[in-house]
Amino acid sequence: MFVLAAYLAIFPALISALFHKLHSKFSVFVIIPIWLTVEYARSVVFTGFPWLSVGYSQMTSSLSGYVPIVGEFGLQSIVILIVSLILVSINLSSVKFKSTKKNSATPSPKSIKKRQTLSIVTIFIIFTVGYLLTHYQWNEANNKEVNLALVQGNIAQSIKWQPENEKPTMLKYHKLSKPHWNTADIVIWPEAAIPRIEISANRYLTDMDSIASNSNSALITGIVDYQPDTTHAFNNIIVLGNKSQMDNSVEGDVMGYQYLHNNRYSKHHLLPFGEFVPFESILRKLAPIFDLPFSSFNRGNYQQHNLMANGFQLTPAICFEIAFPRQISANITKDTDFILTLSNDTWFGKSHGPWQHLQIAQMRALEFSMPVVRVTNSGITAVIDAKGNIASSLEQDITGVLTYKLALSTSTSFYKRFGNLTTGLLILLLSVFLFIRYKRS
Repeated sequence: MFVLAAYLAIFPALISALFHKLHSKFSVFVIIPIWLTVEYARSVVFTGFPWLSVGYSQMTSSLSGYVPIVGEFGLQSIVILIVSLILVSINLSSVKFKSTKKNSATPSPKSIKKRQTLSIVTIFIIFTVGYLLTHYQWNEANNKEVNLALVQGNIAQSIKWQPENEKPTMLKYHKLSKPHWNTADIVIWPEAAIPRIEISANRYLTDMDSIASNSNSALITGIVDYQPDTTHAFNNIIVLGNKSQMDNSVEGDVMGYQYLHNNRYSKHHLLPFGEFVPFESILRKLAPIFDLPFSSFNRGNYQQHNLMANGFQLTPAICFEIAFPRQISANITKDTDFILTLSNDTWFGKSHGPWQHLQIAQMRALEFSMPVVRVTNSGITAVIDAKGNIASSLEQDITGVLTYKLALSTSTSFYKRFGNLTTGLLILLLSVFLFIRYKRS
Protein backbone atom coordinates (compact mmCIF):
# COMPACT_ATOMS: atom_id res chain seq x y z
CA MET A 1 0.00 0.00 0.00
CA PHE A 2 2.90 2.34 0.76
CA VAL A 3 4.44 1.67 -2.66
CA LEU A 4 1.09 2.20 -4.40
CA ALA A 5 0.49 5.49 -2.58
CA ALA A 6 4.04 6.63 -3.31
CA TYR A 7 3.67 5.76 -6.98
CA LEU A 8 0.35 7.62 -7.32
CA ALA A 9 1.85 10.65 -5.56
CA ILE A 10 4.23 11.06 -8.51
CA PHE A 11 1.42 12.40 -10.70
CA PRO A 12 0.21 15.36 -8.59
CA ALA A 13 3.88 16.09 -7.83
CA LEU A 14 4.57 16.24 -11.56
CA ILE A 15 1.59 18.56 -12.09
CA SER A 16 2.88 20.85 -9.34
CA ALA A 17 6.42 20.89 -10.72
CA LEU A 18 5.34 21.66 -14.28
CA PHE A 19 2.93 24.38 -13.17
CA HIS A 20 5.60 25.98 -10.98
CA LYS A 21 7.96 26.07 -13.96
CA LEU A 22 5.52 27.25 -16.62
CA HIS A 23 2.84 29.49 -15.06
CA SER A 24 5.00 32.61 -15.03
CA LYS A 25 5.70 32.23 -18.76
CA PHE A 26 2.17 31.49 -19.88
CA SER A 27 -0.59 32.13 -17.32
CA VAL A 28 -2.44 30.38 -14.54
CA PHE A 29 -4.57 28.67 -17.21
CA VAL A 30 -1.61 26.55 -18.28
CA ILE A 31 -2.63 24.29 -15.39
CA ILE A 32 -5.47 22.90 -17.53
CA PRO A 33 -3.39 21.20 -20.28
CA ILE A 34 -0.79 20.21 -17.69
CA TRP A 35 -3.42 18.61 -15.47
CA LEU A 36 -5.14 16.67 -18.26
CA THR A 37 -1.89 15.48 -19.81
CA VAL A 38 -0.61 14.09 -16.51
CA GLU A 39 -3.99 12.61 -15.60
CA TYR A 40 -4.11 10.91 -18.99
CA ALA A 41 -0.69 9.45 -18.24
CA ARG A 42 -2.01 8.15 -14.91
CA SER A 43 -4.76 6.33 -16.79
CA VAL A 44 -2.38 4.51 -19.17
CA VAL A 45 1.05 4.01 -17.51
CA PHE A 46 1.44 0.38 -16.34
CA THR A 47 -2.08 -0.20 -17.81
CA GLY A 48 -3.37 2.77 -15.81
CA PHE A 49 -4.79 3.51 -12.37
CA PRO A 50 -7.45 6.24 -12.93
CA TRP A 51 -9.11 5.77 -9.55
CA LEU A 52 -11.18 8.75 -8.36
CA SER A 53 -9.87 11.53 -10.57
CA VAL A 54 -11.19 14.99 -9.77
CA GLY A 55 -14.20 14.85 -12.12
CA TYR A 56 -15.91 12.33 -9.85
CA SER A 57 -16.21 15.04 -7.19
CA GLN A 58 -18.95 16.69 -9.29
CA MET A 59 -21.14 13.61 -9.73
CA THR A 60 -24.07 15.27 -7.93
CA SER A 61 -23.38 18.94 -8.72
CA SER A 62 -24.81 20.98 -11.59
CA LEU A 63 -21.52 20.45 -13.42
CA SER A 64 -22.58 16.83 -13.96
CA GLY A 65 -24.70 18.12 -16.83
CA TYR A 66 -21.54 18.32 -18.95
CA VAL A 67 -20.70 14.63 -18.47
CA PRO A 68 -22.77 13.21 -21.39
CA ILE A 69 -20.92 15.69 -23.62
CA VAL A 70 -17.29 15.58 -22.44
CA GLY A 71 -17.20 12.65 -20.00
CA GLU A 72 -15.43 12.58 -16.65
CA PHE A 73 -12.11 13.39 -18.34
CA GLY A 74 -13.51 16.57 -19.88
CA LEU A 75 -15.23 17.43 -16.61
CA GLN A 76 -11.80 17.57 -14.99
CA SER A 77 -10.87 20.43 -17.31
CA ILE A 78 -14.03 22.32 -16.31
CA VAL A 79 -13.25 21.87 -12.61
CA ILE A 80 -9.67 23.08 -13.08
CA LEU A 81 -10.91 26.02 -15.19
CA ILE A 82 -13.23 27.08 -12.36
CA VAL A 83 -10.37 26.82 -9.84
CA SER A 84 -8.20 28.96 -12.13
CA LEU A 85 -10.96 31.56 -12.47
CA ILE A 86 -11.32 31.68 -8.69
CA LEU A 87 -7.60 32.41 -8.43
CA VAL A 88 -8.05 35.25 -10.91
CA SER A 89 -11.09 36.59 -9.06
CA ILE A 90 -9.19 36.84 -5.77
CA ASN A 91 -6.40 38.74 -7.49
CA LEU A 92 -3.74 36.03 -7.25
CA SER A 93 -3.25 35.43 -10.97
CA SER A 94 -3.65 39.15 -11.84
CA VAL A 95 -0.96 40.34 -9.47
CA LYS A 96 1.32 37.67 -8.15
CA PHE A 97 1.61 35.40 -11.17
CA LYS A 98 1.76 38.14 -13.79
CA SER A 99 4.21 40.27 -11.88
CA THR A 100 6.76 37.44 -11.97
CA LYS A 101 7.30 38.11 -15.68
CA LYS A 102 10.32 40.19 -16.57
CA ASN A 103 9.53 43.78 -17.53
CA SER A 104 5.88 43.28 -16.57
CA ALA A 105 4.05 46.02 -14.74
CA THR A 106 1.46 45.35 -12.04
CA PRO A 107 -2.08 45.76 -13.47
CA SER A 108 -4.09 48.82 -12.52
CA PRO A 109 -6.96 48.52 -9.99
CA LYS A 110 -9.43 49.04 -12.85
CA SER A 111 -7.89 46.17 -14.81
CA ILE A 112 -7.95 43.94 -11.73
CA LYS A 113 -11.64 44.72 -11.15
CA LYS A 114 -12.46 43.95 -14.77
CA ARG A 115 -10.74 40.57 -14.59
CA GLN A 116 -12.44 39.70 -11.32
CA THR A 117 -15.85 40.54 -12.76
CA LEU A 118 -15.20 38.55 -15.93
CA SER A 119 -14.04 35.56 -13.87
CA ILE A 120 -17.12 35.60 -11.62
CA VAL A 121 -19.49 35.96 -14.58
CA THR A 122 -17.76 33.10 -16.39
CA ILE A 123 -18.06 30.83 -13.34
CA PHE A 124 -21.75 31.73 -13.06
CA ILE A 125 -22.33 30.90 -16.75
CA ILE A 126 -20.50 27.57 -16.44
CA PHE A 127 -22.67 26.46 -13.50
CA THR A 128 -25.88 27.76 -15.10
CA VAL A 129 -25.28 25.94 -18.40
CA GLY A 130 -24.35 22.80 -16.47
CA TYR A 131 -27.58 23.00 -14.48
CA LEU A 132 -29.65 23.39 -17.66
CA LEU A 133 -27.87 20.42 -19.23
CA THR A 134 -28.79 18.19 -16.27
CA HIS A 135 -32.39 18.43 -17.48
CA TYR A 136 -31.61 17.43 -21.05
CA GLN A 137 -32.59 13.88 -22.07
CA TRP A 138 -29.72 12.09 -23.74
CA ASN A 139 -31.73 8.93 -24.43
CA GLU A 140 -34.95 7.87 -26.10
CA ALA A 141 -37.37 5.21 -24.87
CA ASN A 142 -37.41 2.07 -27.02
CA ASN A 143 -40.16 0.14 -25.18
CA LYS A 144 -37.75 -2.61 -24.12
CA GLU A 145 -37.40 -3.85 -20.55
CA VAL A 146 -35.55 -6.65 -18.84
CA ASN A 147 -36.34 -8.48 -15.59
CA LEU A 148 -33.15 -8.91 -13.60
CA ALA A 149 -32.21 -11.04 -10.61
CA LEU A 150 -28.85 -9.96 -9.19
CA VAL A 151 -27.39 -12.46 -6.72
CA GLN A 152 -25.11 -11.24 -3.93
CA GLY A 153 -23.62 -14.39 -2.39
CA ASN A 154 -21.61 -12.63 0.37
CA ILE A 155 -18.89 -15.29 0.49
CA ALA A 156 -16.10 -14.36 2.93
CA GLN A 157 -12.81 -13.79 1.12
CA SER A 158 -10.97 -15.88 3.71
CA ILE A 159 -12.87 -19.04 2.70
CA LYS A 160 -13.71 -18.32 -0.93
CA TRP A 161 -10.93 -20.42 -2.47
CA GLN A 162 -10.68 -23.16 0.16
CA PRO A 163 -11.36 -26.54 -1.54
CA GLU A 164 -13.83 -27.65 1.15
CA ASN A 165 -15.96 -24.56 0.48
CA GLU A 166 -16.24 -24.98 -3.30
CA LYS A 167 -19.35 -27.15 -3.26
CA PRO A 168 -21.19 -25.19 -0.49
CA THR A 169 -20.57 -21.96 -2.41
CA MET A 170 -21.91 -23.36 -5.69
CA LEU A 171 -24.94 -24.81 -3.91
CA LYS A 172 -25.58 -21.44 -2.27
CA TYR A 173 -25.72 -19.62 -5.61
CA HIS A 174 -27.94 -22.36 -7.01
CA LYS A 175 -30.32 -22.08 -4.04
CA LEU A 176 -30.46 -18.27 -4.13
CA SER A 177 -31.26 -18.30 -7.85
CA LYS A 178 -33.88 -21.06 -7.80
CA PRO A 179 -36.95 -18.88 -6.96
CA HIS A 180 -36.17 -16.50 -9.83
CA TRP A 181 -35.71 -18.72 -12.87
CA ASN A 182 -39.28 -18.39 -14.11
CA THR A 183 -39.58 -14.65 -13.46
CA ALA A 184 -36.18 -13.22 -14.43
CA ASP A 185 -35.01 -12.77 -17.99
CA ILE A 186 -31.44 -12.77 -16.75
CA VAL A 187 -29.96 -14.04 -13.47
CA ILE A 188 -26.54 -12.55 -12.76
CA TRP A 189 -23.83 -13.73 -10.36
CA PRO A 190 -20.70 -11.68 -9.42
CA GLU A 191 -17.06 -11.87 -10.46
CA ALA A 192 -15.54 -15.35 -9.99
CA ALA A 193 -18.74 -16.48 -8.25
CA ILE A 194 -17.93 -20.09 -9.10
CA PRO A 195 -14.81 -21.00 -7.08
CA ARG A 196 -13.55 -23.60 -9.53
CA ILE A 197 -11.67 -23.15 -12.76
CA GLU A 198 -14.07 -23.54 -15.65
CA ILE A 199 -12.71 -26.79 -17.04
CA SER A 200 -13.25 -28.44 -13.63
CA ALA A 201 -16.80 -27.12 -13.27
CA ASN A 202 -18.14 -28.62 -16.51
CA ARG A 203 -20.88 -30.72 -14.92
CA TYR A 204 -22.11 -27.87 -12.72
CA LEU A 205 -22.13 -25.42 -15.63
CA THR A 206 -23.98 -27.90 -17.85
CA ASP A 207 -26.64 -28.34 -15.15
CA MET A 208 -27.04 -24.58 -14.66
CA ASP A 209 -27.23 -24.08 -18.41
CA SER A 210 -30.02 -26.63 -18.64
CA ILE A 211 -31.96 -25.06 -15.75
CA ALA A 212 -31.71 -21.60 -17.28
CA SER A 213 -32.68 -22.78 -20.77
CA ASN A 214 -35.68 -24.77 -19.51
CA SER A 215 -36.85 -21.66 -17.64
CA ASN A 216 -36.49 -19.44 -20.75
CA SER A 217 -33.87 -17.47 -18.89
CA ALA A 218 -30.15 -16.79 -19.03
CA LEU A 219 -27.44 -16.95 -16.38
CA ILE A 220 -24.38 -14.70 -16.39
CA THR A 221 -21.54 -15.51 -14.03
CA GLY A 222 -17.90 -14.76 -13.40
CA ILE A 223 -15.47 -17.68 -13.45
CA VAL A 224 -11.72 -18.25 -13.76
CA ASP A 225 -10.62 -20.13 -16.88
CA TYR A 226 -7.29 -21.94 -16.74
CA GLN A 227 -6.37 -23.79 -19.92
CA PRO A 228 -3.92 -26.63 -19.17
CA ASP A 229 -2.83 -27.05 -22.79
CA THR A 230 -1.64 -23.46 -23.12
CA THR A 231 -1.23 -22.60 -19.38
CA HIS A 232 -3.22 -19.43 -20.10
CA ALA A 233 -5.52 -18.12 -17.39
CA PHE A 234 -8.36 -15.62 -17.83
CA ASN A 235 -10.74 -13.80 -15.52
CA ASN A 236 -13.96 -14.44 -17.44
CA ILE A 237 -17.67 -13.75 -17.67
CA ILE A 238 -19.71 -16.47 -19.35
CA VAL A 239 -23.37 -16.72 -20.35
CA LEU A 240 -25.42 -19.87 -19.85
CA GLY A 241 -28.99 -20.63 -20.91
CA ASN A 242 -30.77 -18.69 -23.61
CA LYS A 243 -28.67 -16.61 -25.97
CA SER A 244 -31.72 -15.21 -27.75
CA GLN A 245 -35.40 -15.12 -26.84
CA MET A 246 -36.18 -17.35 -29.83
CA ASP A 247 -33.39 -19.88 -29.48
CA ASN A 248 -31.58 -21.43 -26.53
CA SER A 249 -28.40 -22.21 -28.46
CA VAL A 250 -25.21 -20.71 -27.14
CA GLU A 251 -23.01 -21.05 -30.20
CA GLY A 252 -24.53 -21.37 -33.65
CA ASP A 253 -26.38 -24.66 -33.95
CA VAL A 254 -24.72 -26.18 -30.88
CA MET A 255 -27.21 -26.71 -28.09
CA GLY A 256 -26.26 -26.19 -24.47
CA TYR A 257 -23.06 -25.22 -22.71
CA GLN A 258 -19.70 -26.16 -24.16
CA TYR A 259 -16.28 -25.30 -22.75
CA LEU A 260 -14.74 -22.27 -24.52
CA HIS A 261 -17.99 -21.32 -26.24
CA ASN A 262 -17.94 -17.85 -27.78
CA ASN A 263 -20.53 -16.19 -25.54
CA ARG A 264 -17.91 -15.04 -23.04
CA TYR A 265 -15.77 -12.08 -22.08
CA SER A 266 -12.14 -12.11 -20.86
CA LYS A 267 -10.90 -9.27 -18.68
CA HIS A 268 -8.50 -6.92 -20.45
CA HIS A 269 -7.48 -4.33 -17.84
CA LEU A 270 -5.80 -6.43 -15.18
CA LEU A 271 -5.17 -5.07 -11.70
CA PRO A 272 -1.46 -4.43 -11.05
CA PHE A 273 -0.09 -6.86 -8.43
CA GLY A 274 -3.57 -8.37 -8.02
CA GLU A 275 -3.84 -9.99 -11.45
CA PHE A 276 -0.46 -9.30 -12.98
CA VAL A 277 2.94 -8.33 -11.61
CA PRO A 278 4.78 -5.49 -13.40
CA PHE A 279 8.45 -6.34 -14.02
CA GLU A 280 7.48 -9.90 -13.12
CA SER A 281 10.86 -11.52 -13.79
CA ILE A 282 12.47 -9.18 -11.23
CA LEU A 283 9.83 -8.72 -8.52
CA ARG A 284 8.79 -12.36 -8.14
CA LYS A 285 12.31 -13.15 -6.97
CA LEU A 286 12.34 -10.43 -4.32
CA ALA A 287 9.57 -11.49 -1.95
CA PRO A 288 6.75 -14.06 -1.57
CA ILE A 289 4.17 -11.24 -1.65
CA PHE A 290 4.83 -10.94 -5.40
CA ASP A 291 4.06 -14.63 -5.93
CA LEU A 292 0.40 -14.65 -4.88
CA PRO A 293 -2.03 -17.15 -6.47
CA PHE A 294 -4.03 -15.86 -9.47
CA SER A 295 -1.57 -13.00 -10.00
CA SER A 296 -0.55 -13.95 -13.53
CA PHE A 297 -3.68 -13.71 -15.66
CA ASN A 298 -3.60 -13.29 -19.41
CA ARG A 299 -5.34 -10.30 -21.00
CA GLY A 300 -8.43 -10.56 -23.13
CA ASN A 301 -8.67 -8.43 -26.24
CA TYR A 302 -9.28 -4.70 -25.84
CA GLN A 303 -12.35 -4.99 -28.08
CA GLN A 304 -14.66 -7.98 -27.69
CA HIS A 305 -18.16 -8.95 -28.75
CA ASN A 306 -21.06 -7.97 -26.53
CA LEU A 307 -22.50 -10.75 -24.42
CA MET A 308 -25.82 -12.15 -25.64
CA ALA A 309 -28.28 -13.10 -22.91
CA ASN A 310 -31.90 -14.00 -23.66
CA GLY A 311 -32.17 -11.50 -26.50
CA PHE A 312 -30.30 -8.65 -24.77
CA GLN A 313 -26.83 -7.35 -25.63
CA LEU A 314 -24.52 -6.33 -22.79
CA THR A 315 -21.20 -4.50 -22.77
CA PRO A 316 -19.23 -6.16 -19.94
CA ALA A 317 -16.55 -4.87 -17.59
CA ILE A 318 -14.95 -6.85 -14.78
CA CYS A 319 -14.23 -5.01 -11.53
CA PHE A 320 -11.45 -2.42 -12.09
CA GLU A 321 -12.32 -2.09 -15.81
CA ILE A 322 -15.35 0.10 -15.09
CA ALA A 323 -12.86 2.90 -14.33
CA PHE A 324 -11.75 2.98 -18.01
CA PRO A 325 -14.33 4.85 -20.10
CA ARG A 326 -12.30 4.50 -23.30
CA GLN A 327 -12.47 0.72 -23.05
CA ILE A 328 -16.21 0.80 -22.35
CA SER A 329 -16.66 3.11 -25.36
CA ALA A 330 -14.69 0.77 -27.61
CA ASN A 331 -17.02 -2.11 -26.74
CA ILE A 332 -20.42 -0.39 -26.85
CA THR A 333 -22.31 -0.91 -30.12
CA LYS A 334 -25.50 0.61 -31.50
CA ASP A 335 -27.34 -2.52 -30.28
CA THR A 336 -25.98 -2.53 -26.70
CA ASP A 337 -28.85 -2.56 -24.18
CA PHE A 338 -26.88 -1.86 -20.99
CA ILE A 339 -23.46 -2.00 -19.38
CA LEU A 340 -22.75 -4.88 -17.01
CA THR A 341 -19.99 -4.87 -14.42
CA LEU A 342 -19.20 -7.80 -12.12
CA SER A 343 -16.94 -7.27 -9.15
CA ASN A 344 -15.67 -8.62 -5.86
CA ASP A 345 -15.20 -5.68 -3.50
CA THR A 346 -14.84 -7.91 -0.45
CA TRP A 347 -11.12 -7.02 -0.48
CA PHE A 348 -12.00 -3.46 0.55
CA GLY A 349 -13.58 -4.52 3.85
CA LYS A 350 -15.37 -1.67 5.66
CA SER A 351 -13.46 1.08 3.84
CA HIS A 352 -14.79 3.67 1.38
CA GLY A 353 -13.59 1.46 -1.50
CA PRO A 354 -16.93 -0.18 -2.43
CA TRP A 355 -18.69 3.21 -2.41
CA GLN A 356 -15.97 4.78 -4.53
CA HIS A 357 -16.22 1.87 -6.96
CA LEU A 358 -19.99 2.33 -7.12
CA GLN A 359 -19.57 6.06 -7.85
CA ILE A 360 -17.21 5.23 -10.71
CA ALA A 361 -19.92 2.97 -12.18
CA GLN A 362 -22.45 5.79 -11.79
CA MET A 363 -20.19 8.07 -13.82
CA ARG A 364 -20.05 5.53 -16.67
CA ALA A 365 -23.86 5.42 -16.74
CA LEU A 366 -24.04 9.22 -16.94
CA GLU A 367 -21.33 9.45 -19.61
CA PHE A 368 -22.97 6.98 -21.96
CA SER A 369 -26.58 7.76 -20.92
CA MET A 370 -27.04 4.04 -20.49
CA PRO A 371 -27.98 1.89 -17.47
CA VAL A 372 -25.20 0.13 -15.60
CA VAL A 373 -25.97 -3.12 -13.78
CA ARG A 374 -23.46 -3.87 -11.04
CA VAL A 375 -23.26 -7.25 -9.28
CA THR A 376 -20.78 -7.87 -6.48
CA ASN A 377 -19.99 -10.61 -3.99
CA SER A 378 -20.63 -8.64 -0.80
CA GLY A 379 -21.86 -5.23 -1.99
CA ILE A 380 -22.68 -2.86 -3.30
CA THR A 381 -24.89 -4.62 -5.84
CA ALA A 382 -26.96 -2.00 -7.67
CA VAL A 383 -28.93 -0.97 -10.73
CA ILE A 384 -27.90 2.48 -11.99
CA ASP A 385 -30.16 4.36 -14.38
CA ALA A 386 -29.09 6.32 -17.47
CA LYS A 387 -28.83 9.52 -15.38
CA GLY A 388 -26.27 7.93 -13.07
CA ASN A 389 -28.76 7.59 -10.20
CA ILE A 390 -28.98 4.44 -8.08
CA ALA A 391 -32.39 2.99 -8.95
CA SER A 392 -32.12 0.07 -6.53
CA SER A 393 -29.40 -1.60 -4.46
CA LEU A 394 -28.56 -4.19 -1.82
CA GLU A 395 -26.84 -3.34 1.44
CA GLN A 396 -23.28 -4.41 2.05
CA ASP A 397 -22.33 -7.67 3.76
CA ILE A 398 -25.69 -9.36 3.32
CA THR A 399 -26.75 -12.39 1.33
CA GLY A 400 -29.61 -11.55 -0.99
CA VAL A 401 -31.09 -11.20 -4.46
CA LEU A 402 -31.96 -7.84 -5.99
CA THR A 403 -34.86 -8.13 -8.45
CA TYR A 404 -35.55 -5.21 -10.74
CA LYS A 405 -37.46 -4.52 -13.96
CA LEU A 406 -35.12 -2.29 -15.93
CA ALA A 407 -36.59 -0.06 -18.63
CA LEU A 408 -34.16 0.24 -21.52
CA SER A 409 -33.61 3.13 -23.91
CA THR A 410 -31.52 4.21 -26.88
CA SER A 411 -28.62 6.45 -25.92
CA THR A 412 -27.94 9.68 -27.83
CA SER A 413 -25.02 10.68 -25.61
CA PHE A 414 -22.54 13.00 -27.33
CA TYR A 415 -19.72 11.39 -25.35
CA LYS A 416 -20.78 7.92 -26.50
CA ARG A 417 -20.28 9.06 -30.09
CA PHE A 418 -17.14 11.19 -29.83
CA GLY A 419 -15.47 10.15 -26.58
CA ASN A 420 -12.60 12.41 -25.48
CA LEU A 421 -12.12 13.91 -28.96
CA THR A 422 -13.95 17.13 -28.02
CA THR A 423 -11.88 17.63 -24.87
CA GLY A 424 -8.66 16.88 -26.75
CA LEU A 425 -9.40 19.47 -29.43
CA LEU A 426 -10.31 22.15 -26.86
CA ILE A 427 -7.12 21.52 -24.88
CA LEU A 428 -5.08 21.66 -28.08
CA LEU A 429 -6.65 25.02 -28.99
CA LEU A 430 -6.02 26.36 -25.47
CA SER A 431 -2.39 25.25 -25.61
CA VAL A 432 -1.89 26.92 -29.01
CA PHE A 433 -3.56 30.11 -27.73
CA LEU A 434 -1.32 30.23 -24.63
CA PHE A 435 1.78 29.63 -26.73
CA ILE A 436 0.90 32.38 -29.22
CA ARG A 437 0.14 34.77 -26.34
CA TYR A 438 3.49 33.96 -24.77
CA LYS A 439 5.34 34.61 -28.04
CA ARG A 440 3.65 37.98 -28.44
CA SER A 441 4.31 39.13 -24.88
